[in-house]
Amino acid sequence: MLNTESVSGKEELPGWRGKVNSIIVGYDTPAGKAFDIVLIVTILLSVICVMLESVASIRAVHAPLLHAFEWGFTVLFTIEYLLRLTCTRKPLRYAKSFFGIVDLLATIPTYLAVLFPGAQFLLIIRLLRILRTFRVLKLVKYLREADALMQAFRNSRRKITLFIVTMVILVTILGSLMYLIEGEENGFTSIPQSVYWAIVTMTTVGYGDISPQTPLGQALAAVVMLMGYGIIAVPTGIVTAEMFYGSRGVPRVCSSCQLDQHQGDARFCKQCGAELPPA
Repeated sequence: MLNTESVSGKEELPGWRGKVNSIIVGYDTPAGKAFDIVLIVTILLSVICVMLESVASIRAVHAPLLHAFEWGFTVLFTIEYLLRLTCTRKPLRYAKSFFGIVDLLATIPTYLAVLFPGAQFLLIIRLLRILRTFRVLKLVKYLREADALMQAFRNSRRKITLFIVTMVILVTILGSLMYLIEGEENGFTSIPQSVYWAIVTMTTVGYGDISPQTPLGQALAAVVMLMGYGIIAVPTGIVTAEMFYGSRGVPRVCSSCQLDQHQGDARFCKQCGAELPPA
């Protein structure tokens, strides 16, 4: 689960470091709550500035002002990041934590924009820092549900990986077939282009930029569309099954009476008492 507590813990630090730590790390004090709320508002304002800068008409008129705001926010976030590193007993642990990495990434794009124009738009990543609202607004309990969802994804990662590999093979075969059927004269100029069409069709997106023109190609397209409706639900079903069995128990069948749906930690059958096979 994404830990909203500071990775530095709540150890007392001497001098000004302890006072700063209680403000920027603590959230159970008036000063800590006020700091977090101001931080959230600042993050939202900085993201709004980045979004406004991407609008050509606004950028043409207010570009200098938006750049000034952008650098001002970046300097503030840089100072905050350095203070978090300074006012913790374990700065390396904070730097390697989820929020430590996000805090660092929230400052880098503006500096990169000096060498790579346009990199400042990556500042949208600052929105991830809004996750601190779970701490400020006492919504930490909801992260337990997020943890259960992430656990379901972790448990089903092999099945999902196998599904993705199978899909890659399938769309490659279907795309190659469509390339052979339609050919370059109908817009399928290469096998990669045809694989792109197969992916778009299989996922039911249907951009329509490429479409089969021959009867055989249209028949194959119809098959791909019907397959897409059935296949697109597979990852959802895999994760849903993991979430269900994670809370209800893995289906384990008793070799004696054939009763299933025993709890994952059960050792004996709840109907006949026979010893269950390993989970």
